[in-house]
Amino acid sequence: MTLKSRLTHPEILIAPGVYDGLTATLAEQAGFEALYLSGAAVAYTRLGRPDIGLTSVSEMADTMNLIRDRVDLPVIIDADTGFGNALNAQRTMRLYERAGANALQVEDQTYPKRCGHLADKSLITAAEMVGKIAAMADTRASEETLIIARTDAIAVEGFSAAIDRAEAYVEAGADVLFIEAPRSGDELTRVADTFKGRVPLLANMVEGGATPIQSAGDLQAMGFDIVIFPGGIVRALARCATDYYRSLHANGSNKPFADRMFDFDGLNAAIGTPEMLEAGQRFDGKDKP
Repeated sequence: MTLKSRLTHPEILIAPGVYDGLTATLAEQAGFEALYLSGAAVAYTRLGRPDIGLTSVSEMADTMNLIRDRVDLPVIIDADTGFGNALNAQRTMRLYERAGANALQVEDQTYPKRCGHLADKSLITAAEMVGKIAAMADTRASEETLIIARTDAIAVEGFSAAIDRAEAYVEAGADVLFIEAPRSGDELTRVADTFKGRVPLLANMVEGGATPIQSAGDLQAMGFDIVIFPGGIVRALARCATDYYRSLHANGSNKPFADRMFDFDGLNAAIGTPEMLEAGQRFDGKDKP
């Protein structure tokens, strides 16, 4: 099933954040139908830096390639601002499509951008963003590749301005709408009431962010079609890794931490090592006993 066809179903689509082949594999094994390749998560993990526009389009495309080599699930990829103007956004579309992305999320911040839940963001004009959306639509190779238009205007220009921008982006041809960082349950409801039934809606759940955390069921009841949890896996792993390194440093051994980690065989089972070795034996040309 394509991502585009899945969005015609009434059940909300939960897309957990991933940042490499391992997290994509584990999310697929958990039963999710789609994944979200988070630019923030790539910045946190590959760079060890905050989400302030430091990652490059090539780093994101390389990561998408590695994930696509490992899993078949639809992937929504963070395209930030398109990494520049409309021409840059077109190049981003081509690179991401060739890497196997199924939907590109593009936002109306200036470049370099910053996390949607950080303060002091700035925006391009609505007209420039409309041009980016049109440029991306014009260059995509497949109509199955979706354009998710995100506006960060709530924090910069206010809620009403965000709604106005979102209307313009829908008119420009956005396939999915993402109004970032509503500040209350009431604002989430107002977003849904304005657009539900007209265009699929995406909600972003960031632990500790500006938007109060809602369950997928509650968001579905409001009228949202997709919910992403982009950085949750990094926050979970960073907390676990902090505890792990402290334990190893204090104890000089992993024995006290053993019940919180895979052993050698456990990890190999999770990543499919036995199956890969068996497949390799079928093609290695060696005589079998």
